[in-house]
Amino acid sequence: MADDELEAIRRQRMAELQAKHGDPSNNQQGEEAKKRETEMRNSMLAQVLDQSARARLSNLALVKPEKANAVENYLIQMARFGTLGGKISESGLIEILEKVSQQTEKKTTVTFNRRRVLDSDDEDDY
Repeated sequence: MADDELEAIRRQRMAELQAKHGDPSNNQQGEEAKKRETEMRNSMLAQVLDQSARARLSNLALVKPEKANAVENYLIQMARFGTLGGKISESGLIEILEKVSQQTEKKTTVTFNRRRVLDSDDEDDY
């Protein structure tokens, strides 16, 4: 009888975990959707960029994936709204990269907080 109860508890717990973390079938569907999305992005970028610009963007993606993703999103948005006049060359991509880097530029400041150590010269000994 204890084995039956234990098995029922195990099945219930497994069902809870699957509901909480998702079924493996849902993970496969999610992966397929992600693949389709990346394929669509790549096809749109292939239509918008020429070969040298795509090479530059892929090199940027290796070094700074966040910045490359932001540029890709910007290019796809421009293509959807029809503001691009044709394929973007490498020099055009460089200009876009400069615009994006100016918008996301971080200002770093350094402040020195020096510790004040009790020094015997600070005190007046009479």
